[in-house]
Formats: sequence, C-alpha cells, structure tokens
Amino acid sequence: MCSRPWCHGQERHASLWLYPRSSAFIGGSKAFPVLNTTTDVLIVGGGINGAGIARDAAGRGLSVMLVEQADLASATSSWSSKLIHGGLRYLEQYEFRLVREALQEREVLLRLAPHIIRPLLFVLPHDASMRPTWMIRAGLWLYDRLGGRITLPGSKAVAFPHMELSAGLKSDFRSGFVYSDCRVDDSRLTVVNAVSAREKGATVLTRTRFEGARRVEGGWEAIVSGPDGAKRSVRARALVNAAGPWVMDVQGRVEGDRIKGRVRLVKGSHIIVPKVHSQRHAYILQNPDKRVIFVIPYEGDFSLVGTTDVAVPRIEDAARISEGETDYLIAAANRFLAKPLARADVVSSYAGVRPLYDDGSENPSQVTRDYVLKVDHERREAPLLTIFGGKITTYRRLAEEAMEKLAPFFPGLKGPWTATEALPGGDVGHFNGFRDDMHKRYSRLGRELLDGIVRRHGSRAAAILGEARSIDDLGRHFGAGLTQREVDYLRREEWAATADDILWRRTKCGLHMSDTERDAVKRYVGE
Repeated sequence: MCSRPWCHGQERHASLWLYPRSSAFIGGSKAFPVLNTTTDVLIVGGGINGAGIARDAAGRGLSVMLVEQADLASATSSWSSKLIHGGLRYLEQYEFRLVREALQEREVLLRLAPHIIRPLLFVLPHDASMRPTWMIRAGLWLYDRLGGRITLPGSKAVAFPHMELSAGLKSDFRSGFVYSDCRVDDSRLTVVNAVSAREKGATVLTRTRFEGARRVEGGWEAIVSGPDGAKRSVRARALVNAAGPWVMDVQGRVEGDRIKGRVRLVKGSHIIVPKVHSQRHAYILQNPDKRVIFVIPYEGDFSLVGTTDVAVPRIEDAARISEGETDYLIAAANRFLAKPLARADVVSSYAGVRPLYDDGSENPSQVTRDYVLKVDHERREAPLLTIFGGKITTYRRLAEEAMEKLAPFFPGLKGPWTATEALPGGDVGHFNGFRDDMHKRYSRLGRELLDGIVRRHGSRAAAILGEARSIDDLGRHFGAGLTQREVDYLRREEWAATADDILWRRTKCGLHMSDTERDAVKRYVGE
C-alpha cells in the first residue's frame, strides 16, 4: 500500500481534503483547504494520454495526482474507431515516423492487454476507380515491414468471390487485399491505465475540475474543484496539461504560460448498424473523396461504421452526429455492400472531437495525427508540459516521451518500464486458453455473461466472480450479462459513478439492453 496519506483510491477521495492551511486563491484572497502534502506531478485530463502519463510517472517513483472534470475516457478516448493500428492511410501523407511508432506500439499493446486488444483482419476491396493496384501493394509491403518484427499475419492479395473475405460485398468487386491490425475497447484501455496508476501510488480524482494554476516558490499552486463544488489548493512540482480537446482552455487558466501551439478540432462521427456480414473481419473502404472508412465487427451483433472528418470551431459543435454525416457514412458503405444500409438501420451513433495539432493543413483529413509535446519552465523549476494531439495507439510512447521531457526536473528518476509490465487483467498468457479455463471453472454462468466479464477484466475476472456457481450468486442480473456484482466492482474499483459510466464506458452492455433494463441500472446507482 502507498505510504502517502492521500493515496487510497477514488472510493475514499472525500477523505483526501483535510482542514485548511493558509493558501491564497489565484486572483483573490480567499483561503482554501490544501492537501497535507505536495505532489510531484499534477496531471489535468483523464483521457488515455493523461492516464498513461499518470501510470508511467507513478511507476518511476513520483507522487502523482490526476484530475478529470468528468469521467475517465468520457470524451475523445471513448469516441474513437476502437482500433490499435499503424494508420495505413497516413503513409500517403508521408507520416512514416508516426506509422512506424504506431506499428511497434501495436505489438507492445497486444502483448500487454490481450483481454481488451484483439487482432483483426481488414479486407480492402478494389476496383479500377480507386488508388492503383501498384500503390496499394507498395503501401501494404511497407506497412508489413516499417514497424520491424510483427506477430500478426502479413498482407496479401485476394480474389473475389471468396467464401469468407467477400462476405456482404457486391459481386462487382473481383479482387482486394487483406492486412492485419487490432481492435480495442478504448475506454477500458484508459480505465485500466488509471487503475495501474492508482496501484502504483497515484491519486485519481474524477469529477474534479482544474480551475487554474500559478507558479509559487519554484512549484505550482493549482486550484481544483471537487464533486461538491468546493475549491481547494494543490501544490505540485510539475504540471501536465493533457486535457485533450480542452487543452487550450486549460492553457488559458495557467498564469504566465508561454507555450506556443494550437489544436485543430476535428469532429469524427460513427454509426452502429446490425452486422453487415457473419464473418469476423473488418472492411476498409475507399471513397471518391480519397478518404477511407472502416466497417468493423462490433459487440458481436453489430458493425461500427466510421469515421468522418469535419472541422469544428467549438467542442460543443461535435456533440452529436449530423444528418449529413449519417448520410455520408451510409453512402460510403453502400458503394460496397450487397445489402444497402438505410437510416432506419442505425441503432446507435456517437460523435466526438479529436484535438489534432494544428500543422496548417487546410484539409481536416490531412492534419497530422502525430503528437507534439512542449515544455515551459522557469530557471529549471516548475515545468509545464502541454500535450498537443496524439492517437490512442501511441499513448504509451507519448507517456514515455512526456517523462523524458520531465526527467531533467526530477534527478534520479527511474527509467522506462511500461513496455514490459502487463496492464491490469492482461497477465493471462494466451487469451483464448485463459478464456477456456474460465469457462470450465464457471461452467454454469452461461457463455454470454462469462465472455463479457472475461473480456473486460481479464485475469481480474475472478475478483468479480469469486466462488459463484450460478448467476444468482452474482446478485441482480440487469441484462446483457451485467450483474450487480460487476456493477458494485466498477463503482468500488473503477470510479464508476453513473449509469453511463457503467453502460457505455466500463462496459458496452447498454448497446444490448432495452430502455427498461438501462433504467434499472440508473435506479440501482441512485440516479
């Protein structure tokens, strides 16, 4: 257990705030309570980058506090296309360093979290109106080799019709290509990084808003407001702005910030439809505007279709998919699918904003997906590290680079370590063998329920299942494999506070439930 008096997990966070010592609020004179100790690093933002940096820093021996204004992964980190991939299309933009790093990270993450990251075959149908065959062959050849040694199957050409690989396609398409990448439960990846950070001593505070900060006596004095709305002061040696879409807002709340850089807000929307074929591969589809969209097997019964690229001036403008974006995704898929989609087929959708580093590109699809890290400091003290851009695949490497930037301010800091230690639940060896063993151990619980829990929690599934011999032993069954025992675990161990936290981020059970079942979860958590 962490020896620091405030490192006890979110379930006790109300006890973290002690009685006040004198502290002046930024821009005023009101006194606020302070923690009884300073922290080495204060991180603003509970998306994948903030959680990844918190984990890395805590594992190197630093005291860490992460504050998130809403729920973990409640914005960009749960609005992705759910892929761990090199980014085949980025080769056309000459983003070779980014693609190489992403391909290398794909291998690392597949090893560290096999319960929430799985290999996935992608089929790219082709006809004469698209990019020329030689260009696709060259791109896939490079994709197979740019990241070094890979464990996934290499690319190949394929002739259609094919019993499996052309399932659901129009008969017009006579050939295509196949290559490998991975799918991921993006919000769970964020949560397990936060869990790991907490277990290494970090304090993770959700529903806690960063109000502002200033340099004081060689460090930072920051003001945050907790779930109760009360403002409190935190002292930190270093401040990290990993606020994603809100990075500029946070930057504006830091006194004396001299960091130059901006983000481009690009809206990405997805639709979810009944599965378009019965096989397990995804499609990557080329469109006349030179963009590509993915059609990805999703949650067993569905296909995920996305994404769009629409520049928006404000985060609020990306709150939901537009009719035009829905029509765009349906039309793009229907160019290839034998059974056309219609608006009535859309069972759900989501939209979010990607905070891309502003590299001056006019076309939103061509703005770099790479990340940029910038440090501002005074006399080698009180560093402010600001994160611009990034993608979920490279979050771990981004965190390592963040620690490289901060290392000069923390002499004797331990070296990199996150490439070899499994994420919570990921120490299962061969996942399919582990899952089969769990089915034997809990044979009476039913495949749907058990598969869901094992996929979400990996080796930690037993902490939920315990000695259960029937579904009744897990308490109330809300539907779609979600039980009272798991809900209680998510609230106790994973900062889940609302039904949405549980139904859409910690799990995806909400997609499979009726309104009545979802309402039952809301009532249970006290909403």
